[in-house]
Amino acid sequence: MAGRRAEQHPHGADRLCEAGDRVYARAVRRGRVPRIEAEAVPCLLELALLHPDPDDMDWLVPTSPQEVMTRLLRGVHDEVSESQRRVGSAVAAFEWYAGLGRLQALAAPAGGSAVRVLDGLSRIQAAMDEATEACTTEVLTVQPGGIRREAELTEGLHRALALRGRGVRMRDLYTHVARHGQGLLNYLELMGDTVEARTLDEVIDRLILFDRTVAFIPANADRTMALELRHPALVEYLVTVFERLWRLAIPLTAPLPDTGIEGISHREQSIAALLAEGHQDAVIAERLGISVRTCRAHIARLSETLGAVSRTQLGVRIAQAGLDGSGRGVPTARDASR
Repeated sequence: MAGRRAEQHPHGADRLCEAGDRVYARAVRRGRVPRIEAEAVPCLLELALLHPDPDDMDWLVPTSPQEVMTRLLRGVHDEVSESQRRVGSAVAAFEWYAGLGRLQALAAPAGGSAVRVLDGLSRIQAAMDEATEACTTEVLTVQPGGIRREAELTEGLHRALALRGRGVRMRDLYTHVARHGQGLLNYLELMGDTVEARTLDEVIDRLILFDRTVAFIPANADRTMALELRHPALVEYLVTVFERLWRLAIPLTAPLPDTGIEGISHREQSIAALLAEGHQDAVIAERLGISVRTCRAHIARLSETLGAVSRTQLGVRIAQAGLDGSGRGVPTARDASR
C-alpha cells in the first residue's frame, strides 16, 4: 500500500505535489498538523518534511525550511561532485585511449600496418609476391641453414626472375656450408650478375628486405607464420644488421681463408670456437647449417689433430691453439714433439 501511495507522489522535496504543498505550508504556519491530515500525503513523511511530535504522536511537526534547504543543497552538491568525478574519470580514460590512437598513428606508416602477422604459407607467399611486384631497386636476403635444397630454390625462382627483369639488384647471405650445394651454384649462374652472394660461418634467421621499406622474418620455428614489418625504424635496424654481416662475409667466388693450423679446416675452426663457448653438438650443428652427425665427425677429427683424448682436454687444446677466438695460440705438447 505504501508503494501505491509513493507512486501517486513521484517527486522530491524540491517539488511537492499540490496536496503535499498545502499540508506542509499549513504545518509551517501553525507549527504542527494532525497526523490524520497527512494520511493523504505520505510523501511528506517519506521525505522527512514532517515527523511525529515527540510530545504527542497524533501530531506531526514540520522540518524547518532552512534545514530542508540545507539538506537539498547538500544532496545537489553531492550529485554534482559525483558527476564531476565521473566526468573526470571518463575524460582521463578516453584521453589514455586517444593517446594509444596517436601512438598507433605514429607507429603505422601511411601504407598500412607497421607489423602484420602472416599466418599460413599461402598468406606468406601472397605477401611476398606483392612485395616483389612493388620492388624497384634492391632485395637483401639472409638464408640460414646448410646446402640449399632444389625445392627451396625453385620456390622463389619466379620472384627472382621477375626482379631481374626489372633490373633489381639482389644480395644474398648464406652459411659457408651452402657453397657445397650444386643447386645454389646453378641458381647463381642463371641469375648472372643480378645476384651477389657471400657466406659466413653462421648467420641470423631468415630475413628478406625489399627496397629497405618492408621486411619479412619468421614468426615461429617451423616458418608457417611470418611477420611483415613496415615500421621505418625496425626496417632500418634490420638493414644495419644485414650490412654489418655483409662486410664480414666472404664472396662466394673467393676461397675460405686458411686456418694457419695444419690439419684443421675452416669448418673445424668454427666448430672449435663454438665448443669453446660451451655449446652442445646439436646447437653447433644448427648454427653452422650442418647435421649433428657431420658435426660430431668434425669434432672427432679435431680431437685427433689436437691430440685430445677427452672432451675436457679438447677444450684445453682448443684454447692452447688459439681456436677459441682469442687469437693467442701457444704450442701444444703435440707441436713440441714435432
